[in-house]
Amino acid sequence: MAAAVNIVEVGPRDGLQNEKEIVSVGTKVTLIERLASAGARSVEAGAFVSPKWIPQMAATDEVMAAIRRKPGVSYPVLTPNLKGYEGARAAKADTVAVFGAASEAFSRKNINCSVAESIERFKPVFEAAKAEGVRVRGYVSCVLGCPYEGRIPVRNVVRIAKALYDLGAYEISLGDTIGVGTPRETKAILSAVAGEVPVAKLAGHYHDTYGQALANIWASLEGGVATFDSSVSGLGGCPYAKGASGNVATEDVVYSLHQSGLATGIDLDALIETSLWISEKLGRRPQSKVTLARMPKA
Repeated sequence: MAAAVNIVEVGPRDGLQNEKEIVSVGTKVTLIERLASAGARSVEAGAFVSPKWIPQMAATDEVMAAIRRKPGVSYPVLTPNLKGYEGARAAKADTVAVFGAASEAFSRKNINCSVAESIERFKPVFEAAKAEGVRVRGYVSCVLGCPYEGRIPVRNVVRIAKALYDLGAYEISLGDTIGVGTPRETKAILSAVAGEVPVAKLAGHYHDTYGQALANIWASLEGGVATFDSSVSGLGGCPYAKGASGNVATEDVVYSLHQSGLATGIDLDALIETSLWISEKLGRRPQSKVTLARMPKA
């Protein structure tokens, strides 16, 4: 098991894109900067997608232009196609991400194309990124369950993960998009994918709908994975899955790791302050157990 764990903070993108409240550019910029100041070394800054489909990600170019980029911190953005990639490059992004699905039904519902068609869309992105020295991260959603298809065959997960890795993704993030997976299932998926993609190139992205995310992170750590996506204050959710909660809260992950002697480089107190701040901005209670436990008493 690794002595240090890499945290990819996805709250400003994967978190906010599923919140009901429209968040101002200024609030997004402040959130990103606060997370970087708290010690996060990778903070998803937004997505170059159509605001018609994801209104929360409108003005990502303005966000990228306004953030004060901290040395040593990466600010990846989601780019679903070449047009999105070109927008990201115009905004001086040095890391982008593509989002594939292990579920055919989810792919058609989420990005309006088949899994095979999505790979074809990604190819020009990888080609352009390679030519320009830009890193590309690959996401695979629904690896442990789909709101439309239920359980997903393991071979489907392996196939899409391998396809993205073979195209040139520096890392493959395996997502339990609706948060139904358990540690045993997580280990089985990781073992299967690791047969085609080096385990050092894998990351875990676990939603906490059934309260299994932290357990799945620890199961993944035991399997050799050392990078995990999480969302400050547990922001987000899956709009296509009834009752699906957001990503596991970054505060809860950091607390669990630090208390167990593993390093993340993140200041937990600063993270909790950021969680309370963004929750107030959104008019909601934090979804993090740690933040709720540390909240000042009324």
